[in-house]
Amino acid sequence: MVWIPPGVYTMGGCGSLAREDEFPRQRVQLDGFWMDATEVTNAQFAAFVAATGYRTLAERPVDWNELRQQLPPGTPKPPDEQLQPGSLVFVSPATQPDLTDFQEWWRWTLGACWKHPQGPHSTIAGKEHEPVVHIAYEDALAYCAWAGKALPTEAQWEYAARGGLEGKVNVWGDEPVDAQRANTWQGTFPVSNTQADGYVLAAPVKSFEPNGYGLYDMAGNVWEWCSDVYVADAYSARRQGPDGLIRNPTGPQPALSGSMTRVHRGGSFLCNDSYCASYRPSARMSSTPDTSLQHLGFRCVRP
Repeated sequence: MVWIPPGVYTMGGCGSLAREDEFPRQRVQLDGFWMDATEVTNAQFAAFVAATGYRTLAERPVDWNELRQQLPPGTPKPPDEQLQPGSLVFVSPATQPDLTDFQEWWRWTLGACWKHPQGPHSTIAGKEHEPVVHIAYEDALAYCAWAGKALPTEAQWEYAARGGLEGKVNVWGDEPVDAQRANTWQGTFPVSNTQADGYVLAAPVKSFEPNGYGLYDMAGNVWEWCSDVYVADAYSARRQGPDGLIRNPTGPQPALSGSMTRVHRGGSFLCNDSYCASYRPSARMSSTPDTSLQHLGFRCVRP
């Protein structure tokens, strides 16, 4: 872990790619904290599983009674074979799809999980230093509890990602993303990746230069869970102190916000300016806590 010093920064969107949910920008004051220098790796997660016997959500059969609570009333129960353990795997389509329909490149794959990231016939052998993926929110919390750590708040994550740079579009400054700075998608998303950065999917951690705080892959590679509940206008509801600062914000309360989704940050190997440009430190994304994906992992913090 590396020490992130206490300080004040401007949280929120910068530049033309910023989206509505990154505003209003505001001054945030944070206590210092420790943060994992890298995303949690397959080797680290394997040590946790060996010590505890933990099974991730993607390794457990789907609980229909729980699932139907998230679906429209009257939704018929799928066949039993579709309720077997699995996760969402990226599959590049043969032709350019409508970019508003993510189902064109995500496929529910039985047997996909952290040990088998592309399905039951794939393996993490030789990928011990790649970030662990197919991690649901509760899986990340379980690892944190075992390791004596926690998931970062949105405010902690963005502050750390900026690496001491104030008001910059990217973690390295205002220069646009390129193949030497981060693992993102080069080419035409999602049908053609030129692999200019050397990778089609996830890269081993520390494959690119760290930011100003010594943190790796705060832009691209895989998304990272944060502890906050996602609400699009969350920043507007924050209360400033008399000095105009917001101190150690932790996000909306689930019961009050009505939201069940949780934030993830940092973008992934699928990020491209034509689609999401979420390698930016202020970019926000969210999923339901039971979501697991081939490009979703996490890193931890400690007070």
